[in-house]
Amino acid sequence: SVEYSVTSRGGFDQHPTHPLFLCLHGWGSSEEDMAGIMRLIAPYNDFVALRGPLALAKAPEHSEMPGNYAWLHDALPVGDDLDYDAYAAATAVDRWVAANIPADRDVVPLGFSQGGLVAVHLLRINPERYRAVVSLSGFNAPGQVPGTAPADDRLANYDIPVFYTYGKNDGVIPKYELFATAAWLEEHTWLKTKSYRGLDHNVSLEEFADLRQWLLDNDITSGVL
Repeated sequence: SVEYSVTSRGGFDQHPTHPLFLCLHGWGSSEEDMAGIMRLIAPYNDFVALRGPLALAKAPEHSEMPGNYAWLHDALPVGDDLDYDAYAAATAVDRWVAANIPADRDVVPLGFSQGGLVAVHLLRINPERYRAVVSLSGFNAPGQVPGTAPADDRLANYDIPVFYTYGKNDGVIPKYELFATAAWLEEHTWLKTKSYRGLDHNVSLEEFADLRQWLLDNDITSGVL
C-alpha cells in the first residue's frame, strides 16, 4: 500500500479548480525528486508525490534524505511478473486516490521510468478517473495475464491525452520496449510522443519545455512559470 507522500506548498487543495498532478518516481528514487520536477513544469498547480511501497534502502536515522524506493520488485521486470507488478502498483495508487482525493477533482498522473509505467497502468484499470497522463522515459506492461489490465478493451473510447517521451540514448529500457510502448499508446490514447537526441535515461529542459506546451494545449496548466 501507499503510505508516504509529499505535497505542493499548502497541500493539494490550494487550487481546486485546476487539475492535480499525481507524481510517481522511478526505481531507487523517492517522492522528493518528483517534487523538484513539478517546480519546473507546473508551479501553480497542486501536486502530490507518492512514495513507492517497496524500500530498496531506507534513510539513515535522523537523516533528511528520504531513502530509495520502487514500485516494482525489479528495475525492469518482464512478462507475467511485469503484469502482476504493474497491476499491484497501479491498484495501490488508485486506492490511495479514491481515499484521499475528492471524486470531482481532475487528476493527472505524471511518472518517470517505473512511475511512468504505473501512470499509464492507471488508465488500464480505471480510465474514467484520470484526466490525462504523462510518462517520461516509461515503459508498458504486456497485459497478457488475465485481469491485470481490465480496462484495455474500453480505454480507446475515452481518447485520453497522453504525453510520452524518452531519450534516444536510453541505456536502461531497451529500444524495442520504448517503441512498443509508443505504439500501444498510439492505439489506445490521444498520444503526443517525442524522443530526444543525446538524452539517456533522464529528463531534459527541452523535454520540460515541450511538456509545458502540451499541458497548456490540453488546458491542464495556465502556462505561467
